[in-house]
Amino acid sequence: MKSFAFGLICILLYMSLPAAAQTGAVPQFKGAVKANREKTYSNIVKHSIIKNISLQLTDSTEEYWEDAFYAMELINYKQPWINQKLKIAFDNIDKRSTDFQRALLELMYTNYSNEFKDNINQLFLVSPNPKVFAMCAEYLLRADRSGTNIDKIATIVYKRKIETFDNREMASLIQYELLWPIFQVAEKESAKATLNLGALLDQNFLKKNVVVYSFQRKNRNFPGLVIVKDTNGIFISDDTGEIFAVTQLARSITNLPSYLTNGNTPQGIFRMLGFAVSKSAAIGPTENIQLTMPFETSIQHFLKDSTVMDTVWTPGLYERLLPGSLKKYHPLFQSYYASAIGRTEVIAHGTTVDPAYYKGQTYYPYTPTQGCLCTKEIWSEADGERLISDQQKLVAAIKKAGGADGYLIVIEIDDQQKAVDIKEILHYLKNKK
Repeated sequence: MKSFAFGLICILLYMSLPAAAQTGAVPQFKGAVKANREKTYSNIVKHSIIKNISLQLTDSTEEYWEDAFYAMELINYKQPWINQKLKIAFDNIDKRSTDFQRALLELMYTNYSNEFKDNINQLFLVSPNPKVFAMCAEYLLRADRSGTNIDKIATIVYKRKIETFDNREMASLIQYELLWPIFQVAEKESAKATLNLGALLDQNFLKKNVVVYSFQRKNRNFPGLVIVKDTNGIFISDDTGEIFAVTQLARSITNLPSYLTNGNTPQGIFRMLGFAVSKSAAIGPTENIQLTMPFETSIQHFLKDSTVMDTVWTPGLYERLLPGSLKKYHPLFQSYYASAIGRTEVIAHGTTVDPAYYKGQTYYPYTPTQGCLCTKEIWSEADGERLISDQQKLVAAIKKAGGADGYLIVIEIDDQQKAVDIKEILHYLKNKK
């Protein structure tokens, strides 16, 4: 969805700046130098936002407006004059392209809590696109959590699923994702299933595989924590002999639910697919961990079982990887269903994005992404040298465990309003070293 617009932002982000470089053993990113950070911010405001959104909105300029929307998300840019432009964006919104509608709705969900709910409600009532419809519903439910509004949204969701959407699987999933968190009801088996962390952390869970665990809060505004288990089921320790752990953020810039494109990182199982160095300057030169969700790869590869003859994914195939007590625990199927309706390219990486964009947020100095898992990296304002890299520590721990050929699992452990602490996990570990 962001191939054109977000590409323009990336160009402007690092226009005229030297690329990230590897100098000896310590990588450098010249874009982190103070003067370059300032230049980058100025370029985003002048070129991606003001210039693009000043264009008359037509079919041929939609993509430039989308670029402005994404730029405003990235740097959390809000100005009174922008609101007038956004009102124009909503003029004849039902006639605009689906990409434009989704880009505008992402900005609404990211930067505006309820200012445009009347405009969004109008689109909600007429949109034939399931994802646009779902994004509208998510905004409206967040803006008004009253029982009356919830009942109204639920009634429309049920009705539109039957009468409007051709893709029944997608429509059913959207209905489930929209309404299940509100009413806390689901299929009988799912309703009864509860999170069993002990089963996931058991030495024999996915034994003979490297397993990376990313523990998160339901509220992704609070950072999570990542630990690593080796192929023998032993948890990797650090230089002091304690269980290795670094903080990891699973929040997207939009903070949309994980079943939607560019939403938060889905819970569930990902297949690790080795290491890579990204060409994206926003990710930087530190090695990242490549991940795939079920529908991004073959069943045989995801399950690491060449004897599997199935060629069409089903939930039953995916649940083979889960412990018995969690085979019907719906939240751990998010990676399965999100990939089934189009989510792709979720990886675990570092960052060169300026954390100053998010100062004052509960996750600062960590930086949100387009839905990936992101660790903290700090780069020198003087020369761009990498000063701190939790990502490098994580890569080293995975290599120590046997390499990135195994699984990564994202788990929301509860809804406490604070960052995840290793002490919350330690008592589940029967084998600490």
